[in-house]
Amino acid sequence: MPEFSTLRIAPDPAQPRIARLLLNRPERLNAINEAMPAEIRAAVEWAQREDTVHVIVVEGAGKGFCGGYDLAAFAEQDIEHPCQQESQPWDPMLDYAVMKRFTEDFMSLWRCSKPTIAKVHGAAVAGGSDIALCCDLLVMAEDARIGYMPTRVWGCPTTAMWAYRLGPMRAKQLMFTGDVIDGRTAADWGLATAAVPAAALEARTLQLAQRIAGVPRSHLAMHKLVVNQVMLTAGLEQTQMLATVFDGITRHNPEGLWFRRQAQHEGFKSAVAWRDSGRPIPEGDEARALIRAMDAQRRGAAGDDAD
Repeated sequence: MPEFSTLRIAPDPAQPRIARLLLNRPERLNAINEAMPAEIRAAVEWAQREDTVHVIVVEGAGKGFCGGYDLAAFAEQDIEHPCQQESQPWDPMLDYAVMKRFTEDFMSLWRCSKPTIAKVHGAAVAGGSDIALCCDLLVMAEDARIGYMPTRVWGCPTTAMWAYRLGPMRAKQLMFTGDVIDGRTAADWGLATAAVPAAALEARTLQLAQRIAGVPRSHLAMHKLVVNQVMLTAGLEQTQMLATVFDGITRHNPEGLWFRRQAQHEGFKSAVAWRDSGRPIPEGDEARALIRAMDAQRRGAAGDDAD
């Protein structure tokens, strides 16, 4: 079996036609670091090459599926986000290249000729929802949560899957609010294939995977290609291009820079609490003024430390 630092993949011991891809950073709620997207792609490519494998189940170790990008370090500390270029003039094309590569890595789940099933317990939020929604099918625990809170500030879902999985109205509702929905609601809205009690999640996912695994690989590949072509014809690739450009802008406009300063000044949890509370987020000149004030305070604190 291939070895990775952020995940594991192997055939199910009892069902060799089913590969289990386990996001495996439970101490960080399986948060996405710089290595994980490429490792997801490599794992999927391994499963693609394995003739025995007919279907891939993607799941998370520990308390949840995936808590999104590991942003606490990037936002709160002086460490640069892979695309956050405050130390130099922002290069949008460099930003785009990095984030588009991450998006393409996640989309390997969608492009793979073998069906992919996301099995979601706990939370699949922010970038974690991108991983889940790049899978063909989604089985959720009824009390699991899915959403993209950073649409409120400092993020735009680069895979753009909300619109293609939910339709315009529901996608706008979630992207305008940054709200998170539970598995029951996701199933009611048609986002999730099924929502079941947490204790039944493994059995329901395995039942679906076994049903699919009995179909010849060639048939699965053809059927997936047909449906994917509908999404491509509707403009999926162009939409992802726009969303990835906008994601970079959200991290570098006044509102995005304010969010990062708030995280650096008061802590990431404080910035997230403000973001998710519904409290108005500073924008424009107000955001610029707050950034200047926090920068001045940090410079003053640095001067005091030097003394």
